[in-house]
Amino acid sequence: MTLPVPVTYAGGVYDRTSALYTGDVRPTGIDLTFLPMPIEELFWRQGKYHEFDAAEFSFGAYLASVEDPNWGFTALPIFPSRVFRHSAIYVHAESGIEHASDLAGRTVGTPEWSQTGSLWARGILGEHYGVDLRSVRWRTGGLQHAGRKEKSRVVPPAGFDVQTLAEGKTLQQSLLDREIDAIITARPPEAFAQGDPAIRRLFADYRAEEGRYYDASRIFPIMHVLIVRNALLQAYPWIAGNLRTAFEAARRPATGHLLDSAACNTSLIWESSYAEEERARFGDPFVYGVEENLPTLNAICRYAHEQGFTSDLLTPADLFFPTTLTTAKV
Repeated sequence: MTLPVPVTYAGGVYDRTSALYTGDVRPTGIDLTFLPMPIEELFWRQGKYHEFDAAEFSFGAYLASVEDPNWGFTALPIFPSRVFRHSAIYVHAESGIEHASDLAGRTVGTPEWSQTGSLWARGILGEHYGVDLRSVRWRTGGLQHAGRKEKSRVVPPAGFDVQTLAEGKTLQQSLLDREIDAIITARPPEAFAQGDPAIRRLFADYRAEEGRYYDASRIFPIMHVLIVRNALLQAYPWIAGNLRTAFEAARRPATGHLLDSAACNTSLIWESSYAEEERARFGDPFVYGVEENLPTLNAICRYAHEQGFTSDLLTPADLFFPTTLTTAKV
C-alpha cells in the first residue's frame, strides 16, 4: 500500500467544507484534491460520466441509482447541503391556488423527477398536506433553458402522470403562459427574482411554515450526500471512516464562527443573532451520521419508494458504507 491515497473530490465550498478546500483539514492517509464546482455541472458530470473519485451528489439521484449494480458508488453519511423546501414551490398568481391542498388535480413542473428538492416537496405535500400526488399532472424540463434531462435512472410508479415539456419549452415560460399551474424548483425562477407579479410562492411566509413542519416532524431535509467510488472503498475500506472524520472536523467550527459576535464572518448583519436563534430551535442542524438523522433518513427512504426511485422500501442501512453506520463511543 502506498500512502497517501490520491482522491479527487468535487463539491461546493461552504463554511462546512472550506477547511478541506484550503487544506487546513486533511484526511489522514488521503491526498485530497478538492475541485470546487457549480452544483448543476457537478451533478451532471458525476451522474453521467462518473468523473470524480468522491463527490457531493444529489441524494435523490443517488437513491434513483443505488439499486443499479453498475452504479459504482456508495454514500457516506456526510450531508454537505440541507434545506427546507417549502420555499421552493411557486404558483401563478392567477391560478387560484391559495393552499397546498389546491395543488391536487393541477399541472406542476419540476426540473427533474429525481431532483432532491422536488422529491422532498412532493413527499411533504402528500404526507403533511394531504395532496394526492397521483392526481397531479407532473411535467419536467429546464427551469430557464429548454432540454434539461434526467441525470439518473428513475421510473415514476404506475398511476403518476409524468411527462417532459414539449421541445423548446421551459418551466418558467410554461408557468407564465399558464400551461402549468406551479413549479417546484430549488432555484427561484428568474422572473420571480426580478419581481414579476405573475409568480409568487405558495407559502408566502415560508420560514414560519418550515418551522411548523420541523416542530411537527423533527426533520431537516437532506439535499446532498457524499459518494465515493466503490473500487476505492474496496481497495482501501478505511478511506470511508477517514473521510467522515475529516468532514466532521471541517464542519464543527462553522457554527462557532457564526456565533462569534466580535465580527461578522459573513455579510449578514445579525448573523450571530440568527445563529443563536437557530441553535436554540434546531440544536446542531447540520450533524452528520446515520443514528443522528434517522427520522430524516427514514422519511426520504419512504418518499423515494413511493415515488419510484427505489423498487424496494430501503432502510438507511442500505444506503451507506457499512463501516460508517455507527461511530465509536467513549
